Amino acid sequence: MFPADRMRRVRLNERVRNMLTETRLHPDDLVLPLFFDETIDSVKYVDSMPGVPTYPLSKAEEVAERLHSSGINAVLLFGVPKHKDGTGSGAYSADGVVQNAVRKIRSCSDLVVIADLCMCEYTDHGHCGIITDGKVDNDATLPYYGKIAGSLAEAGAHMVAPSGMMDGQVLSIREALDDGGHEEVSIMAYSAKFCSSFYGPFRDIAHSAPSAGGRESYQMNPANGREAMSEIILDIQEGADIIMVKPAMPYLDIIRQARDEFSVPIAAYQVSGEYAMIKAAAANGWIDERRAMMESLTSIKRAGADILISYFAEEVVKELRR
Repeated sequence: MFPADRMRRVRLNERVRNMLTETRLHPDDLVLPLFFDETIDSVKYVDSMPGVPTYPLSKAEEVAERLHSSGINAVLLFGVPKHKDGTGSGAYSADGVVQNAVRKIRSCSDLVVIADLCMCEYTDHGHCGIITDGKVDNDATLPYYGKIAGSLAEAGAHMVAPSGMMDGQVLSIREALDDGGHEEVSIMAYSAKFCSSFYGPFRDIAHSAPSAGGRESYQMNPANGREAMSEIILDIQEGADIIMVKPAMPYLDIIRQARDEFSVPIAAYQVSGEYAMIKAAAANGWIDERRAMMESLTSIKRAGADILISYFAEEVVKELRR
């Protein structure tokens, strides 16, 4: 006797398949990372991030208006400054590259503006904090994070996203925001940010590679899932409004566990290496780029992420509209 259950019955017709789809992407899920470089006058690209532009500040309004009309609702801003120094002063300058980009975007669009909060693009050593005796000094870095947060809030950022993985960073930032009268600015914490090999192309575009050593002392060991839950708990206790897992696809189990354990919104960052692999394989004819793009982001949402940060965001919105 053949089994009574025939699962293929609900797959044979496209309309039935669509009706029974469990996980759906929506434009509101997506955040597009944007790069602005105050040292350039025209749009530029790097080979390792095909299709991902770095913009001069003069293009900020034009880009914002185009993205808003295309259906993108939120952007995550990164900056490349003219000047780098030991304290990353460009990160907290009122006239910094991201601060200026925030003001320009807010002046002409209703995009949700999220500002990455870190120092690696702004320090002459490429690390995410202050260096003392050759090491990243956690506690000496925290006041600088507070200054950066205040500067970004003053510029008009709706949300700051601390990515440096310093212990106590969320509490320091929350206190700085509140003390500066920015209680309404929310924090999307890079809570479980792993020391990953998938960040390489980002460092090409943001010029943020460390000049010496690695980031293993402050970013997470890729082998540690329980530790990720501890990091998330601490960030929630310190005042994080949204927590993030980064990278996304290699850490779907972490996203799933976080979704099962915590009620706060979860973001997942499909990082540069994930994007570049799909692009490279598609360029060689090994995979269907459109299908891989949609499948990869669907898997991240299925795992439990509410917010999908992806360099594919604009393309996905076009696909969803189509």
